Amino acid sequence: MPNPPLPNQAGMPFAMPMYREWVPRRIQPWLYIVTVLCIQFSGGVYLGALEAVRGTTNLMIEDLLMLLYATLAGMAVWFPMLFRMKFRFTNRFLLVGSAVVIAVCNFITMRTTNMAILLPVCFIAGIAKIQGTFECMSNIQLWITPPRDFGVFFPVLHIVLLTAITGSAWLAAVVAFHFTWQTMHVLTIGTMCYVVLSQLVLCRPWCPMPQRMPLRGIDISSGLLISLLMLMACCFMVYGDYLMWFSSPLLRWVFALSLILLAFVLYRLKTVEKPYISLDIFKYRNMIPILLVTVVAEILLGAEHTLEEIYWTEVRALEEHTKTGLGLWSLPGVYVGVGITLFWLGHKRWKVWKLFAIGFGCILAYAVQMYFYLDVNAPLSQYRLALVCRGCAYSILAASLMWSLHESVHDLEHFFMALFIFNVIHMYLAGAAGYGIYTTLFQHFMADNVSRYGAELTLTHIGALSSSGIDSGFMHSMMSVTLKQIFGQIIWVAALMTSAFMLLDIPRVRTGIGKVPYWPVYGIELLARVSSRTRKQRD
Repeated sequence: MPNPPLPNQAGMPFAMPMYREWVPRRIQPWLYIVTVLCIQFSGGVYLGALEAVRGTTNLMIEDLLMLLYATLAGMAVWFPMLFRMKFRFTNRFLLVGSAVVIAVCNFITMRTTNMAILLPVCFIAGIAKIQGTFECMSNIQLWITPPRDFGVFFPVLHIVLLTAITGSAWLAAVVAFHFTWQTMHVLTIGTMCYVVLSQLVLCRPWCPMPQRMPLRGIDISSGLLISLLMLMACCFMVYGDYLMWFSSPLLRWVFALSLILLAFVLYRLKTVEKPYISLDIFKYRNMIPILLVTVVAEILLGAEHTLEEIYWTEVRALEEHTKTGLGLWSLPGVYVGVGITLFWLGHKRWKVWKLFAIGFGCILAYAVQMYFYLDVNAPLSQYRLALVCRGCAYSILAASLMWSLHESVHDLEHFFMALFIFNVIHMYLAGAAGYGIYTTLFQHFMADNVSRYGAELTLTHIGALSSSGIDSGFMHSMMSVTLKQIFGQIIWVAALMTSAFMLLDIPRVRTGIGKVPYWPVYGIELLARVSSRTRKQRD
């Protein structure tokens, strides 16, 4: 006799028909939570094991970042296909297929260092990762929020995502410290075996659409071209500082071919009857402002993967497991940020402007603390509050920007296309651009500081110091000064964004902005008036 379905607040019963009758209904959603965490903890390469991989292979840090962004590119580019796959295949087929693909990709990534093989493998792993995540979360959405309130669902979703991102980096570092970096891939293969076994034993094939949606008519070629364009853009930004940007003939060719490919992709998307991405999504209200805010937020938060990495590794000489253990302090901030977002959007349903201001204010607090605490002799415990502020900022801005996108794009098909554009910037391009910007700024300020402060070293000072003291102490001091300068720039931008959104929360300011003419038009009109008055005075 099957158990009765769980009721929800809307009066409609919540049920998971893919489970067999003997599985207790109370634990069914929690089994999917375990499954989605297993899938989210997987990946092509692991942030926490980057130093271990670089130390045992011939791969540079730029190569490993390229592989990481290839995984993120696969996740982003697959968004328009998620519902098509869900309505075409059964739930068990999609989850088993995602787990098998992730397991095979992890087996390949720990057996080869050939970039020509690793890039497509990590890209495919990203596709399988987002497909499995979507399949799990879409089936328990009504369990999380029976009225389908996205002000509740998106913050809860980011609890899973951000916990997995931080937790997987820490787990990979600990496993690599005690064993080898390949052990993390073996562990991932084991969790994927659990996913396959649980689906085969506990679930049966089930599809929400009685009439399966065919896959005909999908503009696959445009999707592949967009993927290639994303990888070329990432290659330019990740390897830019290493190859000296436009001084490298290779990067000049990559940049030129990227522009040509971008023009061809836009032309194809505009002329194809059913394009992979409809350009009409840019006509939705607030679409472009949301993307611009996402770019600024991701570049500011990109200090985590660049400036912090330089400070922890080069200045403080911390081991990888120590760095990731310290990074776990961002998780309390994540949960606080999710709680604020749930209260703001899900419970009170207040305007989102001040919530954006709170998010950028947390970035401001993080940057100010890092600016004042950048000292070789500072205890590591002083950085905990800064990391909490960073985690809070990331969860607030990520969840609220995704909610704003859903409020602006109501059409379901266009919403997933908009999610594709949003995640290309959110997970991929802005992060890679931030890496390129920060590494270039660091190189510029570092060279300037060494030349200016190095001139103060006289023969008397040099004689009083050993060569090792000059090499280590002086360079570490210069790195700290350089990092302070860059964090100072972040403080200015974060303060500007916080102030702007605090002003936009005032209704009179927000409505008055729409009446302000475009500044180029205003300037042309002003010049026309000045010239006419000048002619009249001459006459």
